[in-house]
Amino acid sequence: MKVEFKAAQIAALLGGTVEGDPEATVWNVARIEDGAPGMLSFLANPKYIHYLYETKSSIVLVNADFEPTEKVNTTMIRVQNAYEAFAQLLAIYQEYTNNKVGISDLACISSDAEYGENCYIGAFAFIGERVKIGKNVKIYPQCYVGDDVVIGDNTVLYSGVKLYAMTHIGKECIIHSGAVLGADGFGFVPQPDGTYKKVPQIGNVLVGDNVEIGANTTIDRSTMESTKIHDGVKLDNLIQIAHNVEIGENTAMAAQSGIAGSAHVGKNCIVAGQVGISGHLTVADRTIIGPQSGLTKGVSEPGKSIMGSPAYDYTKYMKDIVRQRNIDKLDCRIAELEKKLDELLSK
Repeated sequence: MKVEFKAAQIAALLGGTVEGDPEATVWNVARIEDGAPGMLSFLANPKYIHYLYETKSSIVLVNADFEPTEKVNTTMIRVQNAYEAFAQLLAIYQEYTNNKVGISDLACISSDAEYGENCYIGAFAFIGERVKIGKNVKIYPQCYVGDDVVIGDNTVLYSGVKLYAMTHIGKECIIHSGAVLGADGFGFVPQPDGTYKKVPQIGNVLVGDNVEIGANTTIDRSTMESTKIHDGVKLDNLIQIAHNVEIGENTAMAAQSGIAGSAHVGKNCIVAGQVGISGHLTVADRTIIGPQSGLTKGVSEPGKSIMGSPAYDYTKYMKDIVRQRNIDKLDCRIAELEKKLDELLSK
């Protein structure tokens, strides 16, 4: 679907001012260096200023205090922060184009399930017994929503999301395709004969408001009580969250990271890609964990940056890396000194 916007309309949405043709029209976005007629771009980084004078984009968002040094041939919209305004515009566009409403005849919805106004439930979605779904929720085709699940207002479940029984999802959440919430935690008791006896997992998963969960990410139900993902958490694709884990508000975690059972990660932490966190650890608020790190012990001091496996202070880690890269030079120097020492001793 091709949706067109004029410069005057965009300026009104963003609280900006038009400098150029208010009738200039766009229907898609592009990087300023790849601009073409009908495209909207933005200029936020000073090193890209030279592209403004040659871009073919029909409209470019610029900061209010930007002063051009050459003639600008495109229409500019001045806003307080061009990058933030661009993100805001993308969000408005996405909301406009994804504004699906209605219940498919091919959806399977239990008779005692409840859902609010303006919901969308796509073809072949399954909604279990006693499910409660809020207003403006979008459940795309082939989603599974188990018994006693609760979903808050304005939440989106993209195709193929699976919510096991008793999972609770807050408001304004986005869960991407292939995510599985509420599968059994990995609980087994070793037996004398070398086999394993399964420990029933009877808890659930609680997800707060304004949480985003990436594609193919899995969050296990707790053995008892709840696995908790608090408000504002952002989880990338391909992440594993084990049973009884708790992740604090506004923590962000990149792809291919994993947290073992009963670990607690604090608020406003940043976890880079491919990080492993051992079970039953506590990670303090505002901790930053570098990529491919492994935590074998907790972090008690808030605001620390760590890296490595096992992870330790980031600054010390970087110094150690420099030393490691100089090992060959040091080895040659030691060999040379030993040679000179042998010569002196032989005399």
